[in-house]
Order: sequence, then C-alpha cells, then structure tokens
Amino acid sequence: MKNSIKKLTSFQNARKTMLSHAYPVTNYICLPIVDALGCITSESLISPIDLPSFNSSAMDGYAIKSHDMKMNNLLKVCGDALAGKPFIGNWPNDSAISIMTGAQIPKSCEAVIKQEDVKIINNNIFINKPVILGQNIRLVGEDIKIGDVVIDKGVKLGITELSLIASLGIVSINVVRKLRVAIFSTGDELQYIGKKINFNNKLYDINRFAISLMLKKLGCEVIDFGIIKDNINDIRYVIKEADISSDIVITTGSLSVGKTDFMKTVLEEMGRIIFWKVAIKPGKPFAFGHLDKSWFIGLPGNSVSAIVTFYQLAQPFISKCQGQNYPSIFKKRYKVRTATNLKKSPGFIEFQRGYLVQSDKHEMQVCSTGVQNSHFFSSFTKANCFIILGCEQGNVKAGDWVEVEPFNMLLEK
Repeated sequence: MKNSIKKLTSFQNARKTMLSHAYPVTNYICLPIVDALGCITSESLISPIDLPSFNSSAMDGYAIKSHDMKMNNLLKVCGDALAGKPFIGNWPNDSAISIMTGAQIPKSCEAVIKQEDVKIINNNIFINKPVILGQNIRLVGEDIKIGDVVIDKGVKLGITELSLIASLGIVSINVVRKLRVAIFSTGDELQYIGKKINFNNKLYDINRFAISLMLKKLGCEVIDFGIIKDNINDIRYVIKEADISSDIVITTGSLSVGKTDFMKTVLEEMGRIIFWKVAIKPGKPFAFGHLDKSWFIGLPGNSVSAIVTFYQLAQPFISKCQGQNYPSIFKKRYKVRTATNLKKSPGFIEFQRGYLVQSDKHEMQVCSTGVQNSHFFSSFTKANCFIILGCEQGNVKAGDWVEVEPFNMLLEK
C-alpha cells in the first residue's frame, strides 16, 4: 500500500503543476457593461473623470460663507440648491442657501451646516453650534481622480464593479473572451436527466450536470457532448471533436483500471498525460494532460470526487486561464475545533464536508456532515466548508483543532 501511495502525485504538486501550464487567454472582446457580468477584465480600467465631478453637499442643510460662520449668527435664507438644480443668482452676505444632499455647492460657499444644527426662525436660521471650514462638503475627485486605476486587469466583474464603471459614464469594456470548455461523461450505466430510468442498473448523470453549472458560474462557454458509452472508438471520436472545438476538455469517469476504463489509453494515444492519480480523498483517479489543441482534465466518476477535484484543482487552473487572479478565488483557511470525531487514514490529503456553527461558548466550530463516502452526494447540501486533513494525519477526536476552508461562490448557498 505504501509503495502505491508513493506513486501518486501529491495534491500540492498536482495544483502547482496545473497552474504552471495555465496560460491566460490573450484575445479579448468589447462588451456593453450590461452584458459583462461575470466576465474578466482584459486590461486595467482608467477613470476618465473625477468622482465626484463637482463639489457637492454631504448633508441636507444650509450653505454659508466663511464671513458668516460666527456662533449665534442669524442668517436669512435667500434661495435653494437642489440635486440637479444648482443655486443661480446673487448671494449677498449675511444670508444662507438651503441645500440638499448631492446638490452642487454654490460659489463662495465654505461650509454646510446640517439642518439639525440650526434653529429656524421664520425664514431665517440661527447658528447655535460651532462651524468648521469645509464641513459637510464633498470635494471634486475625493473618491476617484482622472487617471486613477479603478479596476485592475484580471478582475471578475460583479455588480459592484460594474456599477462603479457605470458611475464613470463608461458604457462598454474590454474583457477576456469566454473560455471554451467541452465536457462529456462516460459510462453505460448513465442516463440523461429527465429520461425514464431503470434504477436497478442505471444512474442519472449528475456529474456532467453539476460540472456544467459550475463552469457557467465561472463564466465559461460550455460545449456539451453528452454521455458517451463505454466504447473505445466512441471515446476516441468525441475526444477528437472536443479537442478541435475547445480550450479545455473535461470528462468524468473511465479513469480507473477496470475493463471498460478506456480514457487513459485514449489519452496516451491522442495526447500526453502529465500526471494521473492524486493522493487526495475523495478524488484519486484524476488526470491532467494535453491533446493536440486543448488541455485535458479527467475527473473521477463518483459524484463527490468529481465536485471536490473540480473545485480544488480544475477551478484554479480555469481561473488562471481566464486571466483572473486565481489565489483570490478561495476563501481564507483557518483553524477551529471539531465538534465531531473524524475518521481519517494517513497517506492522502482529505477534503471532508463539514458545516461551521457557533458553539454554546460563542466560538466557531465545525461539524462533519456524516459518512464521507465519495458516492454520498447529499452531504454537499448540508455543508458550507471543507475540513482539510493533512496527508499524514490520522483520526481526529472531537475537540481537536482542524483546518477549514469555507466554500467560495462556486458552492456557497
């Protein structure tokens, strides 16, 4: 057993090797910002304007001149400054202008007094609190200046980033073109979701379904070749077609050493396997290599194994190929105590499913979702994190410290 483990690629080396081969897509497309959600910036975005673009009031209140900032001063209100409708006209000394939040600061205004800080007497205001020069005034360029880098290259565009871009008056942006990923599943036992099934010898193909959803969430263009039977010639044909049409080919199943596991043989014929089998549970039968025109990622057939290896190995590879800052995709790991016993054998790094809760002492702790077999997919619906147990680690007792990694956007609820 120890000798067979030594032949496996370590998890750390597997991820490092994949990332060393991940070259970002260089061609880009220009998209309207309304269509750019989830896309990756292909260049840094430079602000064409100052933000705010004019001096404005931070409060509802009264604009006054420095000449009139004295305590116990009584000032006549001589006009209004509204958002989108600035004050126009003569502004005499010993008077104030009523101003709304966001309204342009009138010329000669040196401060804005909150309406709560004055006493209103007829059409006059009585200043009863000290006034500081420049208070409650938002200055031009206070948030962003012309020429500032507002969004870096390689950033995934979410609602906040796109809203910021819109606030600068930008209507289109250059983004990395979508990565084209071909997927298919292998196995005579698999059936398409929605079709009638004989549960005695068939399974619904949830692997391809789940991987497709995750790829779309990552912003990829998915090319779905469906389910391929356990026939070596069929697998050869589809691998050839997938290689021509995509940047990455992802398969599930047919990577072990059974009589109908043809994938490794086909890959050795049509490309090069860089590594096969990783010291990880769940997910040992994982393969990475390249074909004539595309990269190849072979995921295990068991559903949990497929999800875990896609999350931990394929996701960072894909993110780097998209030009994204891939380390930032994972949430920070930290130590907590486990509330349950955890079963673990040395020799493999394990990514067990767990859920973080608050203990009676108001401390975070993690609980196992239960049995960690690689075909128990229901455990994912209960989990919100991975419990990461090191390669040489054995069984863990309740109360011991363990490392956890909360799910990122790919799996979080």
